[in-house]
Amino acid sequence: MQIVLPGSLPDPREARELTPHMLKAAPTLGGWLQLGLASATAASPAVAGCTPYERWQLAARGFKPGRGQNLSAGLGPLWGDKVTKRDQPVWLAELVHVSPSREGARLLAARDLSITTADSVALFDSAQELFAGSTFTAHPLDTEHWRIEIHGEFAPVCASPSLVALSSVNDWWPQDREARPWRKLVNELQMQWFEHPVNQARETRGLAPINSLWLFGGARPDQLADPIPGKQPQVHDALLASFHAHDWGRWLQALERLEATLFKPLLRKQPELVLIGNDKYVEIRPSSWLGFLKRLPGTRDSWRTWWSPLD
Repeated sequence: MQIVLPGSLPDPREARELTPHMLKAAPTLGGWLQLGLASATAASPAVAGCTPYERWQLAARGFKPGRGQNLSAGLGPLWGDKVTKRDQPVWLAELVHVSPSREGARLLAARDLSITTADSVALFDSAQELFAGSTFTAHPLDTEHWRIEIHGEFAPVCASPSLVALSSVNDWWPQDREARPWRKLVNELQMQWFEHPVNQARETRGLAPINSLWLFGGARPDQLADPIPGKQPQVHDALLASFHAHDWGRWLQALERLEATLFKPLLRKQPELVLIGNDKYVEIRPSSWLGFLKRLPGTRDSWRTWWSPLD
């Protein structure tokens, strides 16, 4: 069994302060950290163009970016797995909300918008006339995403919507000359959707409007290895919201709940763990021989070298 915990790896300074509280809130998890064999992987979002969790997902599928691609390119075929042509690039557009902020434009990803199937279908239908006059073609993929065909040589290096939602649209919005047709299409869609009935209805329900698209992907399905049958990880994201908010009191409360409902019932069946932070992830495998060695004086706390490394 493999358990994946996005938001479970605080930055080093915060991790040092949280260590005694973490061990008290989740003693079972603490024991696994002390006795497991850990391997840390750097996952800088600025380099990868995606979050460390997305980076781990791509690594688990053996994705290797091609020339001119960053790691987030692999999210196209990873999420667009209904595409059958394995040698063709997969571009996706996510339905998002974009609004001005002090740091530039702010994006809300689809997962935070409560998009219904009816919303998605109505916006897709309304966009078809604009797409028909462009160098792009859209195909519905799921409630939150459309698959985009790009006619021409345009192949931008994009960031994932989840990463953009944690930073600023301005940091990732393509400004080069080749991106002009896409920028023009998105601007036209934003104007068309400003008073769209879908968004008027959402406003009455207190929901943010769906007012833009975010393009990403571009890799081919044959750049991914096939998933291993029967090896589906359990992903638990209960820590993620408080992690991003740096609300460590709420983070510890969520950790206590995971201890009671997830960790403690597995006390004698230590799973593989994946702890994910802001710029790295750590994979921890059970190791009986390492457990024996760590009973020796001075070795039980070696896990702190990756949990809270000194500056």
